[in-house]
Amino acid sequence: MKAPATESAKRVCLKAATAVDLMTAEPVVIPSDATLKEAILLLVDRHISGAPVVDRAGKVVGVLSRSDIVTRDRESVDYAWQAPEYYTRGELDRVVGESLPGGFQVEQVDRTRVHEIMTPVVHSVMEKASAEEVIHRMVTLNVHRLFVVDGPGTLIGVITTMDIVRNLLP
Repeated sequence: MKAPATESAKRVCLKAATAVDLMTAEPVVIPSDATLKEAILLLVDRHISGAPVVDRAGKVVGVLSRSDIVTRDRESVDYAWQAPEYYTRGELDRVVGESLPGGFQVEQVDRTRVHEIMTPVVHSVMEKASAEEVIHRMVTLNVHRLFVVDGPGTLIGVITTMDIVRNLLP
């Protein structure tokens, strides 16, 4: 006979005590003047859903997440238009005189910079904040990541919801 769910269920507890115990140190950062395409490549290549945005001085000025990118894409309207032919076919011939294959097109470059679409708010906790405080802030703020700063306010790490899950003990 099976035991009732309450008897067989194990309690889980967090094995981390502070923000430093939970965080991933030295988080990937995105320069505020990076192009959106560069930022997307960084997020995809590193398998992360967001990163802090830093200015030229290295100060955190915002956050760029996949949600910001999706929102920007949903709010932007791309109309079909006839792109002007900037080059004649002859100018696009290869050096040896060989023509480009059919269907060749010049790509329109998206010049959007990260600082234009990032969330300009940085939610952070001090390095000595308790794990309970970290979780409470994430739930209260409805965010998936908090940044960990030291006394002078320098970014030293990031805590994501996955970092919290990793620190659960059955």
